[in-house]
Amino acid sequence: MLNSGINVLFEGINMQRLLMGLLVTARVAVFSIIIGCTLGTIIGVIRTSKSKIIKMVFRIYLELFRIIPILVWLFVFYFVLPADFNINLDAEIVSIIVFSLWGAAEMSDIVRGALISLPKHQVESGKAIGLNTIQLYWYILIPQSLKRTLPSAINLATRMIKTTALLVMIGVIEVVKVGQQIIEHANLKNPTASFWVYGFIFFLYFIMCYPLSKLSQRLERKWAS
Repeated sequence: MLNSGINVLFEGINMQRLLMGLLVTARVAVFSIIIGCTLGTIIGVIRTSKSKIIKMVFRIYLELFRIIPILVWLFVFYFVLPADFNINLDAEIVSIIVFSLWGAAEMSDIVRGALISLPKHQVESGKAIGLNTIQLYWYILIPQSLKRTLPSAINLATRMIKTTALLVMIGVIEVVKVGQQIIEHANLKNPTASFWVYGFIFFLYFIMCYPLSKLSQRLERKWAS
């Protein structure tokens, strides 16, 4: 029974549909990771400011995305904003916005932690040779914090990829949504369709996330020695 059930993956254009859904998943993840990490790096640098107001504002921003589930943010941007503010956004655009804001919040904490952990004499040495604040960060602090930032940033990217499975809840036609459609169509004639379809989706997520996870572990071991 299980061996015959694998045929569901190759009936018609099912495999093509799953791979196209994977492309949507990858597109949302890649754009969100790039925007989130870039914006998060900038916010992380700003959060090293001594201003209590700046620290409080961005701390609230970070905690909002840590406390409130991502699924709730997706619902807010996709259902609440159109209803209350007449702002109509495509589901994929909403996904990129929410994931970018979440990624930026988490990345800002990673960058801030890496920067404040650097020895103070690095700042003093930079000022001693006449570097202004921007030059100090660009030439000294950010490059030196890279080793402390990159493994955690890769782990964040992996989490963002895995969390794209939630996009099915707002109708994005990504790989999980495509899988559900295939199962609904095939279940009457193939009761094992869900086993093979979800198993294949599991495999797709695995091949996306596992190399990143191993890269993060390798960098941590290399830079810890």
